[in-house]
Amino acid sequence: MNKIYRLIIFLSVFSFGCTPNLIEENIIQRIDSLDMNIFSKTGDKIYSITSPYSSYDNNGLKFQLKETTINVFSGKDIKYIINSDKSTLSDNNKLLKLIGNVKLKTLDEDDEILYADNFIWNIDETNYLLKGNIRFENKNIILYSEKAKLGSDQIIEFFNPVKYIIKDNNKNKYEINSENAYYDLKTESVTFKAKDKRVRSIIYF
Repeated sequence: MNKIYRLIIFLSVFSFGCTPNLIEENIIQRIDSLDMNIFSKTGDKIYSITSPYSSYDNNGLKFQLKETTINVFSGKDIKYIINSDKSTLSDNNKLLKLIGNVKLKTLDEDDEILYADNFIWNIDETNYLLKGNIRFENKNIILYSEKAKLGSDQIIEFFNPVKYIIKDNNKNKYEINSENAYYDLKTESVTFKAKDKRVRSIIYF
């Protein structure tokens, strides 16, 4: 009888030990000096992205990048240069998220720079969403908010509450709080709108 019990225990242990392992390992591929161009269906370059330290998650189909530099193109010309501490690129290279010390710079003579903690871009929607410690600055004005959106029309919308400073001879002379503000990169003008839409003012520089 003891031999039968021993045989049963042995078969149980053997069966358990031979159970197949169905857990798939997540494969992370390291990529040094990433330099990638993203094109539209018509062959136009949309943006380029570079990073000295990056990796690719095969299961999540997502890039993880550090010290990211992005050039956004308009035709053959660079429209914006964007830098950040790190970023993720997913959804077949259509969803881009930048995190930490985000800096978006235009390439005109006025050195217009937009800063944020986070930056989200879905290239199918053509809008850039920025969140956290937003600051826009050029030679004439400084604008602060916690959320902003930059559209394809080159207008930056700053969401309420907005704080703005008008410079005078490189000194901060006027400081005003407002609701939503809109800065037009083409005309270099800022528009302030109240919630009831009855109060509106425009400042040109």
